[in-house]
Amino acid sequence: MDRNTFLGKVAERVGCDARRAEGLTFAVFQELRDRLTAGEAADVDAQLPRALKPLWEFLDRPGRRVRKLHEPEFLGEVRLIASLPDEVEAERAVVAVFASLQELLGSPSGIEGEAWDVMSQLPKDLKKLWLRAHECSGQLSTAR
Repeated sequence: MDRNTFLGKVAERVGCDARRAEGLTFAVFQELRDRLTAGEAADVDAQLPRALKPLWEFLDRPGRRVRKLHEPEFLGEVRLIASLPDEVEAERAVVAVFASLQELLGSPSGIEGEAWDVMSQLPKDLKKLWLRAHECSGQLSTAR
């Protein structure tokens, strides 16, 4: 899956244009990456197409510590980074990006291969969002 396809899937799932999908992907990628160990973040990075890597790698730093955020804080951070009006919109963005990332990682249910490794590092409340994401499809878009 290339960058345009990935962003197109996020845009379709959220109901926005590709530019907005890029901003949402950036916000979710930053928070997800910081929630993972450096090794796991590097494993995900290795599977991303070159054109998506900057969205994942931006602001990463050597020796960073895992940010142990739970769902409310995670959604709050995504909301702030992406300038979303509320946590409902942040959750829609997170689920759409999670679903697209699972697809990119070759995991139809979010529990195969690298997707399993990502999920295993998430707290229970974020695991639920991760697992729900595989059900995400175009019907998530409610407004453009």
